[in-house]
Amino acid sequence: MPSLEIRMHRGVSEIGAEAWNALAGGDHPFVAHAFLAGLEEHGCIQPALGWQACPLGIYEDDRLIAAAPLYLKGNSHGEFVFDWSWASAYARHGLDYYPKLLCAVPYTPVGGPRLLVGTGGDAPSLRRALVEAIEQRTSAMGLSSAHLNFVDQEGADAFHGTRWLPRFDWQFHWRNQGWQDFDEFLAALKPKKRKNIRQERAQVDAAGIRCEIRHGDELEAGDWAVLHRLYLSTFDAHGNHPALTESFFRHLGRSVPRQVVAVLCRRRGRIIAAALCLRSADTLYGRYWGADETVPGLHFEACYYQGIDYCIRNGLRNFEPGAQGEHKIARGFLPTRTRSFHRIVDPRFETAIADALQREGGPLGGPGEERLGLSRSRGQGGGRGGPPGPDSARSTLPSRQWKRRSRNPTACSPLAATCAASACSPRMQGAFSRGTRTASRSSGGRRIRAWCSIPPPPMCRAGSSAG
Repeated sequence: MPSLEIRMHRGVSEIGAEAWNALAGGDHPFVAHAFLAGLEEHGCIQPALGWQACPLGIYEDDRLIAAAPLYLKGNSHGEFVFDWSWASAYARHGLDYYPKLLCAVPYTPVGGPRLLVGTGGDAPSLRRALVEAIEQRTSAMGLSSAHLNFVDQEGADAFHGTRWLPRFDWQFHWRNQGWQDFDEFLAALKPKKRKNIRQERAQVDAAGIRCEIRHGDELEAGDWAVLHRLYLSTFDAHGNHPALTESFFRHLGRSVPRQVVAVLCRRRGRIIAAALCLRSADTLYGRYWGADETVPGLHFEACYYQGIDYCIRNGLRNFEPGAQGEHKIARGFLPTRTRSFHRIVDPRFETAIADALQREGGPLGGPGEERLGLSRSRGQGGGRGGPPGPDSARSTLPSRQWKRRSRNPTACSPLAATCAASACSPRMQGAFSRGTRTASRSSGGRRIRAWCSIPPPPMCRAGSSAG
């Protein structure tokens, strides 16, 4: 009978890159070993920031056959699936919400694989085994909950019939309909939208700003410093903590140079704004942006229009410019549903949160192509002259008005207090000590042995600070 072993590691860097990437499959940049291990090695993931890497692997005869990027979290920063109100509810009842277990890509609201199992015929059963293993570790470590954010459809299928609670949100993505150039894309939009985009681009041009795109291996040494400085400026402007380091940016340029896509906006030769993206074989992902000056239309040019033009010229099918933003609809982006799943251990909170999530989703309606501002002629939307386009089916936008959840956790002092207190709580240390116990069970005729070799993180040791 094959022997399966569940292991929790100290970091992705503890697992071989070849074995990890073979399970990740494809070239999705954010679950690649280089990205996740780079976050650890360059100071972006650390206990002082509320992140303790503890990736999970399932081994068969000492061979890695399934893996998941797991983190023990002392707060909810950098997740983009907002559960501060859940933490507050726990605190009001005198209970600890943190630490919790999270399966995600840190600081990255991008959908994709989270349950990494390769492409073999046993992939569905291995995904379910990972879900069971995560739930098992949550219980063994005495945690309040486990969470899996921004999972793809194949990963979502593994939660059918489980007690994990589904949660849905919306992003706005661009789909390439085979346009030959940017003008042909504009022609697919309704006149008002087309006119507004042209006006926004003209404002940038009139300001004497020229944009260029460079891949990671085409950037000069000084460009990386500018990119990171502009990234910092955006976080400073919004009062948030910038977790990514300049050395991590440079690491991406070295490790995945052709997957790094930088938009540099220059005036008289000087970079005054920039957007940093990553790409796969078929998708561009917009991630970081910053500017030294406020110029009308510049954000849209750097973060949207340059990306669309790049996708058209390079034959990429999709452009995901980042989280939030109904304003993207007016610029050719379509609403796309995102998924996360949550296992709440306490049945009382499980019931209450399930009810809240059902209300949160709201009824789904379809304002359709009129809301999207897309023309049904000119070869789009199933009209004469072209194949079905993004407006050929009704949109599934929520019928309620878009309401941004609170993005500022410090605005609610109980939440901030809960976050700060839990980061160094004895319970965090206890979770790690309980996690070192060995457990065994049987699954599908195969014996599974689980162990965890993670020591208590520095934030749990006496006299340390949460940072």
